[in-house]
Amino acid sequence: MPWTASDPQVQARYAAFLQGLQQLGWTVGTNIEIDSRWSAGNEGETRRHAAELVALAPDVIFASGSATVGPLLRATRTVPIVFANAPDPVGAGYVESLARPGGNITGFTPFEYGIGAKWLELLKEVAPSVTRVAILRDPAITAGIGLWGAIQSVAPAFGVELRPV
Repeated sequence: MPWTASDPQVQARYAAFLQGLQQLGWTVGTNIEIDSRWSAGNEGETRRHAAELVALAPDVIFASGSATVGPLLRATRTVPIVFANAPDPVGAGYVESLARPGGNITGFTPFEYGIGAKWLELLKEVAPSVTRVAILRDPAITAGIGLWGAIQSVAPAFGVELRPV
């Protein structure tokens, strides 16, 4: 995980995860084993942890956040990976589509490309004369590639020219 194990929010989420497993009949040490790794956002540590986890040949690997998904996919194309909180798994190339992820990976994302159209719609409501919109983005960061494409596709319908900055 890209956070520290001592982070209070992380501890609360992890406890809720374990509680949910317990409610479904999965008890750590009895019928399920969980081997957690925490990288605190350190890219080298994340890659090392990914290789370690894959070497354990688990039944499944759970990944939280884009920082962990990429290294895991580079480490294995056979061990199933379930992710949460990857902002743009399609744009990042982790999955083929949200409906049909393909490969050895699936998961959950809080991300919806349609939000880009809504942003432009709201902008035109509050500032109808706007015709040029600057969007701050870094093309090297994969988390926004799909959203950028979605916004580009709807911009003409709103009479807006996009300018990446």
